[in-house]
Amino acid sequence: MHATRAAGLEHLAAFVPRAGKAYATGRNNDLGPSAKHAVSGLSPWIRHRLVTEADVLQAVLAQHSAAAAGKFIEEVCWRGYFKGYLEARPSIWTDYRRVLTNLRGQLARRGPLASALAKAIAGETGIDCLDAWVAELRETGYLHNHARMWFASIWIFTLKLPWQLGADFMYRHLLDGDPASNTLGWRWVAGLHTTGKHYLARADNIHTCTRGRFSPEGLVTSAEPLTESQNHPRVALPAAVIEPPAGRFALLLTEEDLHPESLGLDATQVIGVAGATTAQTRSPWPVSDRVLQFTDAAMGDALARARSHFGCPAEQLRGLDGDSIAEWAERIGASVVVTPCAPVGPVEETLADAGYWLSMRRLKLLQLRRPYDSMLWPHATRGFFDLRERIPQFIAELDLQTGKPQQGQLRF
Repeated sequence: MHATRAAGLEHLAAFVPRAGKAYATGRNNDLGPSAKHAVSGLSPWIRHRLVTEADVLQAVLAQHSAAAAGKFIEEVCWRGYFKGYLEARPSIWTDYRRVLTNLRGQLARRGPLASALAKAIAGETGIDCLDAWVAELRETGYLHNHARMWFASIWIFTLKLPWQLGADFMYRHLLDGDPASNTLGWRWVAGLHTTGKHYLARADNIHTCTRGRFSPEGLVTSAEPLTESQNHPRVALPAAVIEPPAGRFALLLTEEDLHPESLGLDATQVIGVAGATTAQTRSPWPVSDRVLQFTDAAMGDALARARSHFGCPAEQLRGLDGDSIAEWAERIGASVVVTPCAPVGPVEETLADAGYWLSMRRLKLLQLRRPYDSMLWPHATRGFFDLRERIPQFIAELDLQTGKPQQGQLRF
């Protein structure tokens, strides 16, 4: 899998004819890593915005009606829903990170939890499907979406392992590992996202949807959803910067958004581009080499495109720390650094620290939020289905050529 925009667009073009009925009827079937799936497999490119959601919607709606491709369009919008939901409830992320830190200390004592975890992540549980998915995840950096749900359910309810450890294992191995989609997806399976509503994997369903590849034994047939004492109140979305500043500025890229050409920036204002990846900060444990290589290659591709598009130097920084960014900005004579918005997650945490140190050196860091996100995020307040009802209006108002709302509207 090549971590370039060109490869992502080629993959998109190959999938588009199947985005209608073929996707809707076959999307739940996991036929194995070497089989052709009904799902798109576009998530590694979309996750890093090598290919944007607007790119995908434009291509799909050029060949299908919104009704015919409705199931696939919903899946595209699920990503924006999860992003917006976590933006409004950031304590979910900080609590998840806190629990992982505590669990790391517990695992260091090498008790029963450490032994059970070691068997699970080595694919030695004796549950045929789970062990195969562990191997597939390690070898490919990808799992079918339905397999991810079964995996999480078996991990939580049959193996009775902490959901945070399962989420972490997936996050550090998935090429499309995303703080919001991964964390909230695991919470949804556990019954924490929609309180009291959990997902229980069934052996017959796995057997049917994998076309007989697996016949798992020993899965629990009933279980109560998980509960938590921590409350995650909704907070106001951070104020959005939706227009670039006047004057000249530097452009900073992160692995959260690697299509700078579609940010609507005036090339004459951009005096330099730089970027750095921070995939190693996904977890307290080592992140897959495959993930690190993919994100590094994706950044290299983005910097090459930025160099050509903006006609200015583009370089890779040693890190996203304040000193590295400040030294670069001062060297090229920039007092303002613009970067695409980093949603809640490790990159946002890193940029928050960097922003403070930049301000100490009289440099300003501005995060530019895409209008697409500003349209979706305010509606990710409760369940997905509240947002789903707005999709037709959203499609009608979004200018798919630019990825911006028509007539300057920032709503559905």
